[in-house]
Amino acid sequence: MAIDAALENKNIAATNQSVDSAIASIEKLKTSVQGVIFGQENVIDLCLCALLGGSHALLVGMPGLAKTLLVETIAKSCGLGFNRVQFTPDLMPSDILGSEVLETDDKGGRNFRFINGPIFTQILMADEINRASPKTQAALLQAMQERKVAINGINHDLPKPFHVLATQNPIEHEGAYPLPEAQLDRFLLEINVPYPDEEAEKQVLINTTGTQSDKAFNPLDSDELLALQALVRSMPTSEKIIDKVLNIVRNLRPQTTKFEKVKTSLEWGPSPRAGQAIILAAKSHALLRGHLAPTLEDVNFVAKSALNHRMSLNWNGRSSGASKSELIDMVFDD
Repeated sequence: MAIDAALENKNIAATNQSVDSAIASIEKLKTSVQGVIFGQENVIDLCLCALLGGSHALLVGMPGLAKTLLVETIAKSCGLGFNRVQFTPDLMPSDILGSEVLETDDKGGRNFRFINGPIFTQILMADEINRASPKTQAALLQAMQERKVAINGINHDLPKPFHVLATQNPIEHEGAYPLPEAQLDRFLLEINVPYPDEEAEKQVLINTTGTQSDKAFNPLDSDELLALQALVRSMPTSEKIIDKVLNIVRNLRPQTTKFEKVKTSLEWGPSPRAGQAIILAAKSHALLRGHLAPTLEDVNFVAKSALNHRMSLNWNGRSSGASKSELIDMVFDD
């Protein structure tokens, strides 16, 4: 019995040490990113939530708001392989996934060899993803969901971890294509990137127009990130939190809501994947704050980013000036 108790205490101590080490690593990661990106604390936290949740994020904002720099800085800080693809209307699926070439060996035999495209990396920066055609956008679907690429019936596994961090210009911009709903749903979070406040913008001007530039350091590697992602998955979620998320998601569907405004304003509401996204992102945000279980505060922080791209206003909602954020707030406060 004494031996069993000693072993149990040893396991608890090891677990606590592991958790403390994880929290310290996350603090260093945030420090590294915030040393380069100024005045976007919420955006940074949401990006890290998507990363710790093992998924993808869509950054939406005007050009020039350091979205690309943010993604590159996160990749460097996590010690991950990084590729950037500038999406354009003439970009083809093979430009992203790769292609097969016919080669002749020394004996005259001919064989096909697959050449990896830029998607074979750990963080893919899909810059201005909504400027590419729907066909090219759809080429990412299997990779984002299954972490593999199928070329001529042969599956090619992607590196681990694999994340797509995409930027999107507002769809009102000329030459932008709306992303299909199925692809939007693959992004754990849609993150709105606002203009920086005055003090942050001043800091940007000072730090980026001189001879010295801030650089990210490297507190993590890919194995440590995978361990953090496993820790997020293992975090407990109370029944109170699950019931709250379930209530939010079901009340944002016209078919199951008790709110008349939702019924008259939405074409369709969030799927069960939205509830999964909220809980996973809330767990990640809890760990970012040094907690080992999500609270309502964590749910509130990530809810709009997890729900906004999984809902669609109907004609009545748009004409009456309803907003998805307003509907989410109304349901959350219930």
